[in-house]
Amino acid sequence: MKRTLLAAIAAFVTLVAGIGLVQYQNLGAAHAENAPAAAPGNPGTPGRPLPEAAAVDQDAPYFEACAREGLNESECVGRLIWFKATAGNDRFHTYTFQQRVGVLVDWFRVLRSDQRDDRFWAWGIMNDPSCCKPGDPDCPAKTADETFGFDWCPGDDVLLKYVGKPGYVDPACGLKDAALDADDPHSQGGKLDQRHSACDLKFGTSTGALGIRKFPNPRFDAEKWKKLNGSMATWAGFNAAKSEQTGIESDQRVSKLADGSVEPPFLIGTACGSCHIAFDPLNPPADPAHPKWENLKGLIGNQYTRMSELLVSGMPRSSLEFQMFAHARPGVTDTSAISNDQINNPGTINALINVAQRPVFQGETITKWRKTNTCGTEKDESKCWCEPGRNNKCWLQSTRNDDTTPVNLGGQKVVLPGVHHILKGSEDSTGALEAVQRVYFNIGSCSEQCWINHFSDMRQVDPQQRGFNQTSFDIGQCRRDCPNFRAIEDRLQTVLDFFASAESDESDLYAARANLRKAGNPSENYGRADLVAGLEAEFGSGAVGRGQSVFAENCARCHSSIPENTGGAFKNRDFAAPNEAHPRKVRADFLGNDQSTPVTEVGTFRCRSLHSNHEAGRLYMGYQSDSLRQRPMVADIPERNTLKDGGRGYMRNISLVNVWATAPFMHNNAIGPEICGKPANKENNFDRVRYVDADGKLLAEQPECLRFDPSVEGRFKLYKLSMHDLLNPKERGIKRTLTNADLLIDVGIRPLDGKTEKPLLGFGQVKIPAGSSVGFLNGLEHKQLVADLFLAKRDPAKLEASGKKDLVPTLQAIADDVLKNPARFAEILREKRDFLKANYLTCTEEIENEGHRFGEDLSESDKKALTAFLATL
Repeated sequence: MKRTLLAAIAAFVTLVAGIGLVQYQNLGAAHAENAPAAAPGNPGTPGRPLPEAAAVDQDAPYFEACAREGLNESECVGRLIWFKATAGNDRFHTYTFQQRVGVLVDWFRVLRSDQRDDRFWAWGIMNDPSCCKPGDPDCPAKTADETFGFDWCPGDDVLLKYVGKPGYVDPACGLKDAALDADDPHSQGGKLDQRHSACDLKFGTSTGALGIRKFPNPRFDAEKWKKLNGSMATWAGFNAAKSEQTGIESDQRVSKLADGSVEPPFLIGTACGSCHIAFDPLNPPADPAHPKWENLKGLIGNQYTRMSELLVSGMPRSSLEFQMFAHARPGVTDTSAISNDQINNPGTINALINVAQRPVFQGETITKWRKTNTCGTEKDESKCWCEPGRNNKCWLQSTRNDDTTPVNLGGQKVVLPGVHHILKGSEDSTGALEAVQRVYFNIGSCSEQCWINHFSDMRQVDPQQRGFNQTSFDIGQCRRDCPNFRAIEDRLQTVLDFFASAESDESDLYAARANLRKAGNPSENYGRADLVAGLEAEFGSGAVGRGQSVFAENCARCHSSIPENTGGAFKNRDFAAPNEAHPRKVRADFLGNDQSTPVTEVGTFRCRSLHSNHEAGRLYMGYQSDSLRQRPMVADIPERNTLKDGGRGYMRNISLVNVWATAPFMHNNAIGPEICGKPANKENNFDRVRYVDADGKLLAEQPECLRFDPSVEGRFKLYKLSMHDLLNPKERGIKRTLTNADLLIDVGIRPLDGKTEKPLLGFGQVKIPAGSSVGFLNGLEHKQLVADLFLAKRDPAKLEASGKKDLVPTLQAIADDVLKNPARFAEILREKRDFLKANYLTCTEEIENEGHRFGEDLSESDKKALTAFLATL
């Protein structure tokens, strides 16, 4: 997680210890149990176990959705995997995350059934329509004791029997795979099914929240659980802070969530859908807390999710982990939060709309593993590997520039010449299939086998030791050692087929309004012409036509996927024209060229463009194309002297398809009103005030946030307000994220005198006052700072030789100050802020809603016209 300041303080203590004052005790625990063995056998073979039949078919609503959307077999299987497959990350989210990374998830707080009605408003997650609250009419579970306080969901009649017992067969074992792809080298012309066992997809059953899945814990001890919690229906003792028992202040950050001494009844995993499943703009629910299956889609992206708050739900607000991670806006999460790169760079959940029309890029040099049917004479497994027990099922690592992207369009395979640029900084750029695979790493799959030990240990400040920096994990080794990797990899094409299915088709405003009207009067018609007439009544006569011209003149160079040299002049373009070659005639223009633009040109919050996890030698190096990594860093970013790596400082131009439904704007949802849930349980109210004055201080009077409103007209209202802020930068106000609670951080040694903790040598707890800059605390390169402080005191000549001669006097003064009075640590940070910002901060940007001033100089009528036109796309 974003624990950089906590680590910085720990590091300072290490520095002090090196000079002879204090020793730091690292408090951590590791769960020693190995991951379960892979399920035996291949799909369709007698070796694969079959799951027990449940009373209620949990797959039924998924297949009904496939029929409703007209999905074919492959698309439907891909959808099921996207919604359900955790690929074994239940271990990560139950043990590894807490004990290796040190951040606590309180799953009961998030998923407790007695707060099901408040769950969406608190956490922004989608309630599963098939699940029910124990005790409700027609719910198979009559009391919460039967479900350990969770919802009852289809399949639980089987799953609950295995809580505390071995022998559970995962429902994924019963997956009926899509037909073989004859072009896959491993299928030998579609004749041989060599896909890894579907059991290792690991579906489990729903927790009551879509995309969050549960598995029975065979190590659960019912008697111990009841003694700890008082009943089976609550986790009150398991998630309670230890301070409730001891009265010791620092114990508020300690609970059974952390140590593994008591096993919970469930292991909790997450599927990709946990962030991407959301309400259908064409058919939103009447009550967002109680959606129906027809109100949900799997690719739109959840613009309400508070995944960041969910992942620190077991931490008190006074902890640095909570403050540093739980500051992202709804619908925004930091994809490098767990694989910490010490850059404050959260981004929105990608809306996967009209995926088949997304631009691809030819000729990029890419080093990756590619499928083959032989390794020939190559014996080095780090370069080529054939899976044992299979018939010429091999992968070869090579560097090429001729990669393509196969897409299934309604049963017709189309091969696109090139690869996509997926994430906002083009980090995932080795191919769409690989990008899907990497998502599973990001949500915890294969952590122990593959990548957790390649993290940078935020407490390790010795450059000579392992964990000082990130290292790149070996994708080939991961494939060999992690069965879940192979289970997903063998089905990546089916997931990509789902991405290109009808479920990703555009959701136009006129169609959404038509559905509303037909619900009240089936005979009423409403088409694009009616939408245009309504928009022009609101924004002015001829507004849509004029807006199209404004768009062509000012926006299309970045927000059209069809350049003028192939599609003709923008001024003559129908940007809503269909692709006549597409089976469903979806819009031809993706309305974004996915080109990398210097962030200095766009001017938006640049921290996201400084991502580093895909740089050479870092964790996800294997998922960025060589071409993008080797491009020069943007020349005029302020951090150029601090960040040495190339390829940074760019953002891709996003698509504007259905922008009416996805406001607020920008990669951090910062341009437009702040949105919030206003839950009934005030302990789960995570809203932050963001507006500051010219000095960066919070305004006494803050604009009220808008409550989540996924209705058609609610989305349109938010779109209009966001467009106003976008086109009128001077009226946006200034947004900056500050801590909203005092941070209490234990460091050094605090001996216990009765129930009172007394710091040794005056250095026991650091208090960082509320109102501190989140970006500064996240971005401080404490490891390099501590290493330089040590050298400044012990070997300044070495520091001078590294080109930091001018820094030595200030570093020596900081070290002396810490040595004389360690308790002044927080004050020292504030006093030396300018020095640290100039030399040890990964991103110096503080204002989150700056930039994208294109359109600022338009006339008021043209701004209205542009707003009207974009609402038609």
